[in-house]
Amino acid sequence: MTSAGRFAPSPSGELHVGNLRTAILAWLFARSTGRSFLLRVEDLDRARAGAEAVQLRDLAAIGVDWDGAVVRQTARGALYEEAIGRLQSAGLTYECFCTRREIQEAPSAPHAPQGAYPGTCRNLEPAELEYKRSTRPAAIRLRADVAEFTVRDVLHGAYTGVVDDFVLRRNDGVTAYNLAVVVDDAEQGIDQVVRGDDLLPSTPRQAYLASLLNIPVPEYAHVPLVVNSDGVRLAKRDGAVTLGDLDAAGVPVGEVRNLLLASLGLPPGTLSQALGAFHPAELPTAPWTWKGVVNNR
Repeated sequence: MTSAGRFAPSPSGELHVGNLRTAILAWLFARSTGRSFLLRVEDLDRARAGAEAVQLRDLAAIGVDWDGAVVRQTARGALYEEAIGRLQSAGLTYECFCTRREIQEAPSAPHAPQGAYPGTCRNLEPAELEYKRSTRPAAIRLRADVAEFTVRDVLHGAYTGVVDDFVLRRNDGVTAYNLAVVVDDAEQGIDQVVRGDDLLPSTPRQAYLASLLNIPVPEYAHVPLVVNSDGVRLAKRDGAVTLGDLDAAGVPVGEVRNLLLASLGLPPGTLSQALGAFHPAELPTAPWTWKGVVNNR
């Protein structure tokens, strides 16, 4: 299978300039290494009517193209269930009946981050398990045999993070992100994952899960985010931050692309023109502050 990179947005709304900057970086990483570039819509539980079409339109407008058909997670349930079945057969899962509030209020292991699962349902007695089954549907959790796992990242080097008994399938039947993304990347031949560095803490969980499923761990590159003037990750509430909003403010898509390329130390023009000047080792390592249309022009 051909090696590939990817961009995988959730169709929860329009892409903002931070999302578009990450998409450009994912495209540059893939194209500069001779990989295919794939687009996957992660629509398991955050889809908004019409959002996907707008996202695809804006990616094409900014110059991001992709190979092959767009893949949607909602069409891939059989793959996720097969992976969960393999883990269940190996004794690597268990049923969990905890609510989110119970998890937040439970004491956690030393050094574990807030919200890490404390193992409440890990070793339920048969009678207790049967009772809990009668009270509410169960989520399926991984029975992890490690407390942490180390991954290598192109930009961050070795990164060690907590691995807890994370959810594989929610109690409403929806496959959890950490399982779906591992299965999707493997099935699509994706061996390079470029995404925002806010996802770095969850990466050891995903790499560990890949090892349990005998899936090769991809090359990771977690890139700095775009933030607002308060240093907070950029969001739609920060004003004109989508291509539609910026176009309405008189900023054409070519100018937006040039702003994003300049923020990466790359020359203006098309993405293909920027490709020749792209060197991962020269990328900025700090978040880029979006100061609004006027100040960025």
